[in-house]
Amino acid sequence: MATTETTHCDPEKAPDGGLQAWLVAAGSACIFFSCLGFSNSFGVFEVYYKENQLRDEPSGKISWIGSLSTFIQFGAGAIGGPLFDRYGEWVIRPAMVVYIFALMMTSLCSKYWQFMLAQGVLMGIAMAFLQMPALGAVLQYFDKRKAAALGLAVSGSSIGGVIFPIALSKMLNSSSLGFGWSVRIMGFVIMPLMAFSWVVMKARLPPRTTNFFVGSAFKDATFVMVLVAFFLMFIGMFTPLYYLPTYAVMEGVDATLASYLLAIINAASTFGRIIPGVIADKYGRLNVFAIGGLATAVVMLCMTTVGSTAGFVVYSIAFGFCSGTIVSGASAAFAMCIKDARDSGTFMGMGMGLSSFAALIGPPVNGALFDKYGGFLQASILSGVVCLVGGCVALATKATTSRGILGRT
Repeated sequence: MATTETTHCDPEKAPDGGLQAWLVAAGSACIFFSCLGFSNSFGVFEVYYKENQLRDEPSGKISWIGSLSTFIQFGAGAIGGPLFDRYGEWVIRPAMVVYIFALMMTSLCSKYWQFMLAQGVLMGIAMAFLQMPALGAVLQYFDKRKAAALGLAVSGSSIGGVIFPIALSKMLNSSSLGFGWSVRIMGFVIMPLMAFSWVVMKARLPPRTTNFFVGSAFKDATFVMVLVAFFLMFIGMFTPLYYLPTYAVMEGVDATLASYLLAIINAASTFGRIIPGVIADKYGRLNVFAIGGLATAVVMLCMTTVGSTAGFVVYSIAFGFCSGTIVSGASAAFAMCIKDARDSGTFMGMGMGLSSFAALIGPPVNGALFDKYGGFLQASILSGVVCLVGGCVALATKATTSRGILGRT
């Protein structure tokens, strides 16, 4: 019996499968469905706020609500990840309650500062203590299937990003429910998913005291370059998620249909996160990460060439699939740098946390460009070029590994 316990807790012997491992991956997917899936729907809120509660505010200022939430959910993950290493699933459970509370408070908001506090700050903090620990838990259970498991977990955000925009758009634009009840209904949908995750999310390894910051990681050239690549890609990849519905409405697309573009992006992103994750385990995690960044850059640069409803649909599919590779690819790339599975939460928290500053920069800068020039050409060029550089850095990262630039890394 003692031998079994030692094997179960041995950081070198991740089960790489089994009921509990896949339940943890499913629980993580439910968390990402509820959190990142909801925040990926901010483009619907951007259009609605601009036409209703915040009609007198510039687009760049409104986008700060979503970008601040995204920044906090990844930035504060630098604390949430290490706390998971210390306390296991008990970090996740209180955050679930806070997240539901933040959703309900958002449904009551009517002023800019209220949206900033509820949807921007409080919701972002709750997500930080949900998502990074969820990734850390998955990494404790998987080794050879790590990229596939992470792809499955993060794909929950894509599925949520399909359902939430459609449901919100229908309720906000085609029903008498109003803003408050539309958001509250989303909260009621999320509650059972959080309950499932509450039950199945468990740490495999025993809690231990860890540092919130592992300075030695920055002596690892691979970690530093993956961080730089992800930072640059993160600056560029949010532009369609925030502004494609607005751009589509400018081009004459119906507002409800324009909101569905986010659902199409996230539907395509589901395949873009799972399929490359499976391929990455066989052909190299950095290879897939770099290709995802380069492909996303090309699609970004083509954004303003779209002018018809059919064109927007095709563009959304292309962008969703390509950009879906970035988040799951970055997670798998950061995981390459982890020497001890017990540091999984800390490493993921550091990598995602430092990269989160890009999410704070990108959308407001693009919003300011739109407010100044009255179009999205400049924002498209900036986002595409920055993402292109990020893809090149990811490709160059292969040179820091033992297999070299031409290897399956």
